[in-house]
Amino acid sequence: MKLTLVSGLVDSVIADILFITIFEGSLSIKENKAILCLNPLIQQQILNFRQVYPQCVNYGEYNLIHLFGEFNVKAVFLIGAGKSADCTRDRLGSLFGSAVRAVHKFMVKTILLYANLSYTFNEIAAVQTIVEGMVLGSYKFDIYKSKKNGKIYQIFLAGVKAESIETMETALHQTQILTDSVNLCRDLINHPACYITPAFMAERAQNFRKYKKFAVDIFEETAIQEFGMNAFLAVAKGSDQSPRLITIHYQGNPDSKDLLAYVGKGITFDSGGISLKSSINMSDMKTDMAGAAAVLYAMRAIGKLQPKINIIAVLPCCENMPSGHAVRPSDVVKSLDGTTIEIDNTDAEGRLVLADAISYAIQFGATKIIDIATLTGACVIALGNTAAGIVSNNDILCQQVLSAASETGEKMWRMPIYEEYKESLHSDIADIKNTGGRAAGMMKAGSFIQHFVKELPWVHLDIAGVAYLKQIRGINPKGATGFGVKTLVQLAMVEQI
Repeated sequence: MKLTLVSGLVDSVIADILFITIFEGSLSIKENKAILCLNPLIQQQILNFRQVYPQCVNYGEYNLIHLFGEFNVKAVFLIGAGKSADCTRDRLGSLFGSAVRAVHKFMVKTILLYANLSYTFNEIAAVQTIVEGMVLGSYKFDIYKSKKNGKIYQIFLAGVKAESIETMETALHQTQILTDSVNLCRDLINHPACYITPAFMAERAQNFRKYKKFAVDIFEETAIQEFGMNAFLAVAKGSDQSPRLITIHYQGNPDSKDLLAYVGKGITFDSGGISLKSSINMSDMKTDMAGAAAVLYAMRAIGKLQPKINIIAVLPCCENMPSGHAVRPSDVVKSLDGTTIEIDNTDAEGRLVLADAISYAIQFGATKIIDIATLTGACVIALGNTAAGIVSNNDILCQQVLSAASETGEKMWRMPIYEEYKESLHSDIADIKNTGGRAAGMMKAGSFIQHFVKELPWVHLDIAGVAYLKQIRGINPKGATGFGVKTLVQLAMVEQI
């Protein structure tokens, strides 16, 4: 999708449709700067519509006014925004995400939007939010469809002050990098597991070698075994697809000894192994690599934006399948850090691969760790499909993650890790077991991972409920959301992390 900034008036641009935001409670619709720039005949049509249908200002009300005559746009799309004071960035992005989907059926190719907007936040932030909402909201995954749906090719942002164009272009360039990364992440998650194998994940990562300050390493099964990553290999044993350990080292600040680790769970298909899942919704288990996908495409954005920070991304990728070679419940394996683990349930595999990946990051020199995974159904029960769950051993790092999430509109909620949760992981025959019962399952999973983090500052993000949606919501389509990419990039852009 191409973005074009225009410093002139709205009626100087030819487009299929004009988006106009209208708020509740304004004294007169003539106060709307976009409308003032329109042909007087169009202004009158909008004013007449407002009088006949005053509800059009309510949040989420969308109304199309067809124009007949020699005008620069074929139609005006009125976007009800509710009360100006209630218009947060999150609500604004969702508003335009839904708006852009609503006009798809009209075969719209070009959209004109007036950029000189009045919100409770600054103009650049407003335009970034609107563009992000439109790009992410217009996403469609139709690669395997014979008949493709029409897509919006261009957005014109008119009314930009001439002196603001350079600053606005820079900001929107960053927005486009971010939204492209989110949509590429969505593509990766939406593809079926017959294509997105551990080897395919490695191929995608290899493409990032082109970015400055990047070092990408791909380790196959023999190397993983030599490292002593037996917890990771235990999960991979049942599959004919060989595992891959992917590392991406970005050195954006060689003068600093700090090294932030992003660790993403990369189970490219999760059958549950011997502890086989129900067939109901098992097809969704192609998405169990959403954590690794989020890290991978966050690193793409970081490679383009080049923040002043050092990051090691670690992606343990494999399938979890049942076979004569698969790990069994009651088996014991030794992890990379020497911990012996009793496998109580082979469907609690994500924490096993994360344990070894985190230990690898620590050996590499990580000073802070953030892991992200579609880890537990318990998180979905607790927080639904609205928010990711967080557990952490460090208040400062946890608050930095929450602040970044708040800035990007990705909802997260911190959950506790009490000593009792750790006690539930006691094993009679090994140092620890990989499950502690269904109750408080998210926190117990977090407690298991914390064992391998040691004392390093750490945050665990459980995105099981938000990585993949069954219905459209705001800027998110049905299917993969790309959750986590924006927050991980925002963290990297804040130098004090």
